[in-house]
Amino acid sequence: MAGHSKWANIQHRKGAQDKKRGKIFTKIIREIGTAARAGGPDPASNPRLRLAMDKARLQSMPKDNVERAIKRATGGEGADSFQEVRYEGYGPGGVAVMVKCLTDNRNRTVSDVRYAFSKYGGNLGADGSVGYLFNQVGLIAFAPGLDEERVLDAALEAGAEDVVTNSDGSIEVLTDPADFEKVRDALARTGFTPAEAEVTMRASTSTPLTGAQAQSMLDMLEALEDLDDVQDVYSNADIADEVLARA
Repeated sequence: MAGHSKWANIQHRKGAQDKKRGKIFTKIIREIGTAARAGGPDPASNPRLRLAMDKARLQSMPKDNVERAIKRATGGEGADSFQEVRYEGYGPGGVAVMVKCLTDNRNRTVSDVRYAFSKYGGNLGADGSVGYLFNQVGLIAFAPGLDEERVLDAALEAGAEDVVTNSDGSIEVLTDPADFEKVRDALARTGFTPAEAEVTMRASTSTPLTGAQAQSMLDMLEALEDLDDVQDVYSNADIADEVLARA
């Protein structure tokens, strides 16, 4: 879509994360602990834990921090217990938003999430109000400039479900979540290093935003992601490049 760059969205997101490295560490440790409690401390047999440890590596988290989080979660050393909850709602312009949380106090979390929605012109919806728009996928994203045909051939040979080339030249490889690691590693062996690689929720439709609505949406996403209990925020917002450039 003219004026809307997938690559600009990725770069903005990574830049925002870099500014909040300490908070990102806290969220990753919480995810590592929850994954280890749910599926055991061995990453070889616990895919969720492997993905959480991958996030830790991408953020340059010290290995000792990761090991302590696993030991604390599985060794009974006063481990915190967090519940997984998900909230759905609408942002400015009717954008669909889904918020994944790990919390030890649901009342506090829903209050904080509701406030972030309402402050920036959104509102919480009922369970299932927007969830049907999102599907869990493995997403492997590449910067503009790669040979589309080579990426396509390598990705499909590795077992990818689809390869999308965006109007800005960036490329997205989509996989079944179960095949994500296999496809990501196969592409890396072929020499294609992704700018972003994760199992995420991808919307089936997008809502383009410009001007004040786009800025309000960015502010709302930042407010939600800044909450301690929020692990991930997904939306179908398609933010105009000029707004991202000013952010």
